[in-house]
This record gives sequence, C-alpha cells and structure tokens, in this order.
Amino acid sequence: MYHLKIDHQQKTPKYLKIVDSIIIDIEKGVLKKNQQLPSLNELSSSSDLSRDTVEKAYRILKDRGVVTAVKGKGFYVNGLENHKIQILLILNKLSSYKKRIYYAFLEILQDKADVDLQIHHYNPYLFEEIIAENLGKYDYYVVVPIFGFQADESQIMNTLEKITNNKLMFLDKEFPRYQQNCPSVFQDFEWDVFNTLEGCQTQLIKYKRLVLVFPSDNNCPIEIIRGTRTFCSRYKKDFFVKEHLIDEKLEPDTIFLVIEDSDLADLIKKVRLSGLRLGEQIGIISFNDTTLKELLDITVISTDFEAMGKTAATMILNKQKDKIKNPFFMIQRGSL
Repeated sequence: MYHLKIDHQQKTPKYLKIVDSIIIDIEKGVLKKNQQLPSLNELSSSSDLSRDTVEKAYRILKDRGVVTAVKGKGFYVNGLENHKIQILLILNKLSSYKKRIYYAFLEILQDKADVDLQIHHYNPYLFEEIIAENLGKYDYYVVVPIFGFQADESQIMNTLEKITNNKLMFLDKEFPRYQQNCPSVFQDFEWDVFNTLEGCQTQLIKYKRLVLVFPSDNNCPIEIIRGTRTFCSRYKKDFFVKEHLIDEKLEPDTIFLVIEDSDLADLIKKVRLSGLRLGEQIGIISFNDTTLKELLDITVISTDFEAMGKTAATMILNKQKDKIKNPFFMIQRGSL
C-alpha cells in the first residue's frame, strides 16, 4: 500500500501536499508508470485526510497529465517522461528591462517548459489573487518580490507560504522575511550601488553634492537610498533625496543618480538650459542602459538582466537550489 509523506510544518494547503508528495515519489521511482494509486477512500483513510481533499489533489494531478483516471477502476501513474516543466513567472512590472529577463528565460528553456507570465504591479492584493488562482498548477513559481517599502510584508509573507517551498524561486530581489531555503537570482541593491559608486570614486571627486532622484510612488527598493547614503557619508559628500526635479535649481559640482527615465529627460533639459557643462560641473548616472542613453552619452549602472533570466532558467533545468548574486556593472560615458 502506498503511503503519503507529508510535511505538516508547511503552511501549504493539504491538497497541494498530496500533489507534491505523489510527484516527488514519481521522480524518485517510488511510484512506477502505470501503477495504480490508492482509491480516494483508501488514501483518505490511511492519511487521515478528508475525501474531498484527496479528490481535489487527484483532479490537479489528472489536469497536469501526471495521472490518468480510468472509469470504474481508479487512478494510474502516467509518469513524467514527457512532462514539460510548468512555470509561472510573476514580475512586478513589464518594463523593457523585465522583458529582457523574460526573453532570456525563454531562450534557455526553449521547448523544455511552458511559461505563463503574470504581473503583480507592486500590489500585494493582486499578488495574493494570482497565487490563489494558480496554486497546484505549476512546477515552479518564479517571483519578483518587489512591492515598495510601504507594502504589508505580513500579507506578502502569508501568500508566499502558500507555495510549496521547493516550487518557489525569487528573482531580482530576495524577500528577507522568508527564511526557508529558497533558490534565487538576486541583486543586492544596497551594496551593488555602494560598490559601484566607490569603484568610480576617482571620477566623482570633483562633485561635492550627490542628489538621488527617488520616485515618489514608493515602488523602488529602499536599499538604493541606503547604499547611496553610505557612500556619501564615507566620502564626505552632501547627500539629498528628491522625489522629482520640477523645482530643482542646478548647482555646480553636483552629481545626480537618476532611477526613472522620465526624470532623466527632465534633468537633461535643465542641464542644457542652465549653461553648466555636463560631465564637468554637473554629472549624471542613470539606472539601466538603453540605446538612447548610449547615444546621449549618459553613464549607467545596471544589473545584467539577460544573465538573470538565463541563470534562473538554467537553475530550474538543473534543479539547483542555490542563491546566486547577479552581476552588476557600470558603463562610464561622458556624463560622468
């Protein structure tokens, strides 16, 4: 008689624990192809679970093609030989940079996986809905856990805990409150920014002020402010955080660190109207490279988005459980 192996410490719904247990045992060879599974009543009785819970689990396994239902006989193991990996990729937004991650992710997986894409738009309630609607349907849930520093972390944590631990992967950023051993490909926003600025300190000596243009929507990682502040404190630069540049009067010997492209455009206009020399009296560093920034000769700092997507996909194919810091770099141009 087959016996389930369920971790009662996990907060995952019971029917998903059944699904995960059966899939793991198929992968290990405990359950063989064409082997009959216990009936609903048998598994319910032996596992001390309700019949409805077992039936829901079997239905999910059937929908995913892992088992076959034979009328009048029961459920039989199909096996996983021809089973494509099912992945739900949940991004915070669909920017040009996140598209790079997505397409690099698909490039590595090719026909080995089916990938569905959802966007939570920094909204914990929408994220909760996405997970609730898709529990049990996927082998992996790849999540960008960026919600802004005013989001309710307890709500996000409760949602994450509903996902079986070995099915969850963090992308772009880790979620510190999640203490389980979860694979991730992440940026370290605080120290990436600090180390990159420190690495070009020779070019920054001429600037006495640093202005970080940090959007007011609260969606950007707060760690960017911490890393920039630490750099300014260590190298004795006046540090300011501005939500926008509408009323900003440009002063010589100022370097601007700009996150959003709309603020970058406003800043370039102001510099041109001011008569101050870009790269000498005023400096600009922008987040994330584009062809236009290259043409405008704007210095950028960025993570390697293509590498992030490719690394995550490779980890899934190889069933790796590592935590990998993604490369971060600067491209120095005339605006510095």
